[in-house]
Amino acid sequence: MEKWYAIYTRPKHENKVYDQLVEKDIEAFLPLVPRIRIWKDRKKKLMMPMFTSYLFAYFDYKNRFDVLHCKGVVKIVNFRGKPAVVPEWQISSLKRMLEFPDQIVVENYVRPGEIVRVIAGPFFGMQGMVKEIRGTNRLVVSIDGIMQAVSVGIDTAQVERVKNVQDSI
Repeated sequence: MEKWYAIYTRPKHENKVYDQLVEKDIEAFLPLVPRIRIWKDRKKKLMMPMFTSYLFAYFDYKNRFDVLHCKGVVKIVNFRGKPAVVPEWQISSLKRMLEFPDQIVVENYVRPGEIVRVIAGPFFGMQGMVKEIRGTNRLVVSIDGIMQAVSVGIDTAQVERVKNVQDSI
């Protein structure tokens, strides 16, 4: 029985995996949203994956090896050892949201206790630990400076998770 599954890919391989799935006649869905990328000399609006390293595929789980053998696929997302089925209504909702791309805001998923780096705004470059999340998209980051803790309100869109704790030193 065919169902939607979330596919986890290597970084920056979402489009390649999508193309391979389509080539194998497997229905795939890669939600793309417009994002502004800024370099030193220019700005450019690009269509980027809504969820970094994720896309969705509609297939019978018995045929999962057709998906897993695509170059760039890491795994089919699972929880507690069972493949995570994405309900049809969630895929439909995402497709409907994409009809109005300017209204979409992809929120960073951060939790208290995580180390983050500020990537935009007046506190650019600062690092700290997420103390608490307030409201829908605000958090308080504790910045340890001179053996004192200082908290500032920062929008989650302005931070990124620090992958290696050594990066935070």
